[in-house]
Amino acid sequence: MPDLQGVPVPSLVTARLVLRGWLPGDLEPFASLNADPEVTRFLPAALTPSESDALVDRFVDHWREDGFGLWAVERLQDGAFLGFTGLGVPAWAPGPETEVGWRFARSAWGCGYATEAARAAVRFGFEVLDLPEVVSYTTTANERSRRVMERLGLTRDPTGDFLHPRLAADHPLRPHVTYRLSRAAWEQAVSPP
Repeated sequence: MPDLQGVPVPSLVTARLVLRGWLPGDLEPFASLNADPEVTRFLPAALTPSESDALVDRFVDHWREDGFGLWAVERLQDGAFLGFTGLGVPAWAPGPETEVGWRFARSAWGCGYATEAARAAVRFGFEVLDLPEVVSYTTTANERSRRVMERLGLTRDPTGDFLHPRLAADHPLRPHVTYRLSRAAWEQAVSPP
């Protein structure tokens, strides 16, 4: 079981969600989410329960080591675990930029939760971490995630597109797109003249 204690993770509250640290009760629904073939359609593979738990370990380690990372997302109305969102610097990415990312249970799709949660994470990145820019990556065919990126105000940067270095040369998910949002563009969007 992941060590979920002793890591200070700030909670963020939106209109319908709370972004918080990981709890032992999150592991089972997170493993179910990571085993769902629709949720993992644009990932290299579904995860076993032990792989899912190891992923939470890595999330917690990032909070411990970096002071930021991926939050568990809970619905305020009923306390249901929905998935995750947050900030990280993927080891496989083409550059050292901070990425905003998310993954939600299929039951939470189509409700605007990913956009709402990721918007809070982006705000945290700019206001608390003082980041100059936030990026987001996905495989070219992942239209759902690309629409979330656009709703967040990120714009496609074709010069940043790349082939995922951990996927085989003939893997259909290897081509990835890059979206970017500068701090200046975010500030202008949240504080129009």
